[in-house]
Amino acid sequence: MSDEIKKTNHSSFWTNIFHPVTEQDVLSKSLQSIPLFKSLSKKDISILMTHIHKRAYVAGEYIFYQGDPGIGLYLIIEGKVLIRRESDEGDKITLAVIQKGDFFGELALVDNDKRSASAIADSDTELYVIFKPDLDEFIEKYPKKGIKILQGITEITASRLRTLNEDYFNLRKEKISEGNYDS
Repeated sequence: MSDEIKKTNHSSFWTNIFHPVTEQDVLSKSLQSIPLFKSLSKKDISILMTHIHKRAYVAGEYIFYQGDPGIGLYLIIEGKVLIRRESDEGDKITLAVIQKGDFFGELALVDNDKRSASAIADSDTELYVIFKPDLDEFIEKYPKKGIKILQGITEITASRLRTLNEDYFNLRKEKISEGNYDS
């Protein structure tokens, strides 16, 4: 086979015609891009995909409310989500705006605590969800793979805690320099 034919057969144009991208391909790549699942093989990801659910929300619809039980991890496939917390006085503060490729709710996979904030679709949004009971079943069936996922959750939690500590330190430093904070 000549080099010219090999190049033609492997061009993205021909590849897409003969192997169209499926929703399963998108899900697999999305999962592999999440730090929680980075150490899983493609086969492990395929097994995990049998435990994942797709959900759609319209703009303004709540995905979950602050105070709800934490029941799953959400991966944004399309759209944008606001993470919002309401104070005891009724003030609403947007903590984050996340979009396609981002994920949220991972702590629900390890604890049984209530949601610390609400998640609201800011636009029409499609999500993949891994519910805690489904992940628990996966971990029970495949404990070594489950340990890898739990290690990923630990790494993300540690990273977010470090960022929060840095933000707190910078805010405190700023307040002290303005003379608005007692040390």
